[in-house]
Amino acid sequence: MLQGYLSIVEKRLKELKKKKRKEFAYHIPKLWLDTDEIGSENVNPFDFYLNKIEAIRNSENQSVTNPHKPIIYNMFLRYTATFDHNADGTIGIEPLDTGFRETGTFLKGIALLPYIKSLGTTIIYLLPVTSIGIDEKKGTLGSPYAIRNPLKIEETLGEPILDIDIEVQFKAFVEAVHMAGIKLVTEFVFRTASVDSDLSLEHPDWFYWISDKINNRAKDVKNEKQYGPPIFNNHELATIKNKIESGDLKHLPPPHQVFKDMFTETPKKVARVETKIRGLLNKKIEVRIPCAFADWPPDDVQPVWSDVTYTRMYEHSNFNYIAYNTVRMYDLALAKENYEVKELWDFIANIIPYWQQNFGLDGMMIDMGHALPEKLRKRIISEARKDKADFIIWEENFVPSKQSADEGYNCVVGYLPFDAHVPSKVKDLIRRFQHNDFAVDFFATPENHNTPRAASRYDDSNFSAMIYALCMVLPVPQFIHSGFELSEQNPVNTGLGFTIEQIEKFPTETLPLFSNIEMNWLNRQNIINAIKSVNDFYAKYPEIFSQDYEFMLLESSPDIVAFLRRAKSCNSELLFVANFNPESPQSVQISSMEGNIRFESYSGQSYEVEDGRLNFNLNSFEFVFGFLEQRSKE
Repeated sequence: MLQGYLSIVEKRLKELKKKKRKEFAYHIPKLWLDTDEIGSENVNPFDFYLNKIEAIRNSENQSVTNPHKPIIYNMFLRYTATFDHNADGTIGIEPLDTGFRETGTFLKGIALLPYIKSLGTTIIYLLPVTSIGIDEKKGTLGSPYAIRNPLKIEETLGEPILDIDIEVQFKAFVEAVHMAGIKLVTEFVFRTASVDSDLSLEHPDWFYWISDKINNRAKDVKNEKQYGPPIFNNHELATIKNKIESGDLKHLPPPHQVFKDMFTETPKKVARVETKIRGLLNKKIEVRIPCAFADWPPDDVQPVWSDVTYTRMYEHSNFNYIAYNTVRMYDLALAKENYEVKELWDFIANIIPYWQQNFGLDGMMIDMGHALPEKLRKRIISEARKDKADFIIWEENFVPSKQSADEGYNCVVGYLPFDAHVPSKVKDLIRRFQHNDFAVDFFATPENHNTPRAASRYDDSNFSAMIYALCMVLPVPQFIHSGFELSEQNPVNTGLGFTIEQIEKFPTETLPLFSNIEMNWLNRQNIINAIKSVNDFYAKYPEIFSQDYEFMLLESSPDIVAFLRRAKSCNSELLFVANFNPESPQSVQISSMEGNIRFESYSGQSYEVEDGRLNFNLNSFEFVFGFLEQRSKE
């Protein structure tokens, strides 16, 4: 357990408070002041942060109690803690004259902990905080997934005014998280790196190389002589997909020769030229690290990922190129022990132990873990749990499979963010719970940082509140994607589930994953109180959420989702009924209620069962849930 680092930050704030006697404007959202009020307030920043640290100290060892499952708060710190502190209508990239940043920092993350804890959070999940590449960066700030060095922390997450090493600032954040009774999980990227990765200077053989004279292919251009995703004809695509679907990884169709010929041998000399990495072959040919692209399916229409590249997991002269069969669906002729780039594998396997030993993390999310070589993936998990058996390990996999459970993952992302707004698919989900059809936990959430925002589905925060309540009933971890509680509609990234029109609507300069964008902390249509009231209701009845449960989907119209969750151990039943119709109210009748039963809704309203039926009239996105209670006969 880290100790003493929060005191270093606290001491420095006290020194600055004495030194900086001249007052200056520093606006923050009122929500950061632990109030329900919406708006901004001008504060003394030193008093504000010192008061927050004191509040965290006073809450030490007071763990967030939740009777039935964890609540995860997914935080992209640079975005979550961004605010227009000088109230000039813009978010500055560089520090203000006062020395404070307007983009998110570890200090501001510390100050947000009481707010985050008030949402019932038991685990904070951070998107990558590792150093970000500069060359070909996306947007104004660059992507956190363009990892320049996986052993270094991104410097811009520190507050310059503190003049404290960035590692100390992060350790203070981790210490504060633990003081607040919350666990910390951080995401790590293992199979890609930024195109200007520090690692390429010492280990050029860990990367692929092409001639610097070869231009990148523009979007929608089919010129095979320019660099971009390999181009396959329809017959080749059909063959590739059929082989992968059948699990046949022998003799996978390679890219055309013109594509393979772009790749060169590893340069002997490599240097950083301004912001770029360049290598030299035979004192004449200058080479560069090629950028990455969506590797599966081979005909994916995503634009190239200009800021990142794939690392070389295997070294084989016949497979010296980037394609689906070398960086994900590894051809069996390549995926052999004698071709493993062992130094790279050793380095990757020791990344998590380094972060465990130096920063005291409680868990990790593996970005695209299922795309790593199986042997390496298992080694990463084994090393992570060598000294900490309860280390939390999550996988960015949309399929909750038995394989993930067998490999040691505690949880996967799952597919609910893509289906939560479709009532027929929600019913299918309930049926799967009814038949105990899930081998591993997944996140109960209607959104994540790659999907559309829940509140944008229908431009209605009531939909978000309804889905949150639904997710709380499910026997898997609750997941709050930062901004969901604010009814934020602007997506963080347009990676998954977006139409072409939606992608064009949100260029990188408007996406928080890449640019200096402020979250809607001043939105009066937030669902914070709805989240708290749902949490409070569930906290009162831990017996219904025992693991000895069963589900029963109830018959209803296409727009109505109705089901029971029953705890076998105490013979209690929870009824959930919701209207998914965005345009009109729905009348709902729940039949076959046996016995002398009363329905107590979470809102406090009681409903009597009449002739074995419960009747509800629900507006769009209105929901009711509560307990069916047996009443004694008079």
